[in-house]
Amino acid sequence: MEDVIQTYLLPYDPRFPVVCFDEACKQLFGEVRPAQRPRPGQAARLDYEYERKGVCHQLLMCEPLRGWRHVQVSERRTRRDYAGCVRDLVDVYYPQAKKIRLVQDNLNTHDGASLYEAFPPEEARRLLDKIEFHYTPKHGSWLNMAETEISIMNGQCLNRRLDNQALIAREVAAWESKRNDRQACIHWTFTLAAARRKLRKLYPSIDG
Repeated sequence: MEDVIQTYLLPYDPRFPVVCFDEACKQLFGEVRPAQRPRPGQAARLDYEYERKGVCHQLLMCEPLRGWRHVQVSERRTRRDYAGCVRDLVDVYYPQAKKIRLVQDNLNTHDGASLYEAFPPEEARRLLDKIEFHYTPKHGSWLNMAETEISIMNGQCLNRRLDNQALIAREVAAWESKRNDRQACIHWTFTLAAARRKLRKLYPSIDG
C-alpha cells in the first residue's frame, strides 16, 4: 500500500511517468421495443424490458498528473490484450520515457508472463525493461486511480443501455477526447500519514 501511495507523491517527471491501469466490463443491452419520443412536458420513455447481448471490456490507462487517459474497448481481456496495452504504453504513448511506473492490481494477467505469452522473448524483455510495476494490495484496489477514472467514465458516458461494442467504443472515444482536451486530473489527497492513521489496523503491531 505504502509503495503505491509513495509513487503517487513523486513529483511529475515526463521521463518517469506514473501510469495507472485497470479493466472494466460492460453488459450490452438491446431494446426490445423502440423508445417513445419525448412529447411536450414529457421525457422520452423506455420500455423496462431489454435484451442481453453479451459483454465487452474496457482496458483503461491513465496518467493522473498529466490529465491523460486512453481506453481500449475489447471483446476480451486476456493476457494478450493486456500485453498489447503495455506495448502501446511503451511504443505509442511514452516512447521517450526512460521508465514507466505502472500502478495496477494483482489480476493474474497483470504480469510479465503475459508479455512472454504474446511476444517473442526479446520483444517481451525490451518492453519489460521499460516498465516498473507497482501493485495495489490484494484487498486495496481502490488505491488504483484508474479505478476512479473508470467510475467517472461509467457515470459520464456508459450509464445507459448500449447494445454493441462498436457503439461503446465510439462513445468512450468521445468521452476520452473531451477529458483529455480539458486535461482533467484526479486530485489525490491520501498521504502516507493518513494511511498510517486511518488504516493502522492493517499494520503489524510491534510489542514494546
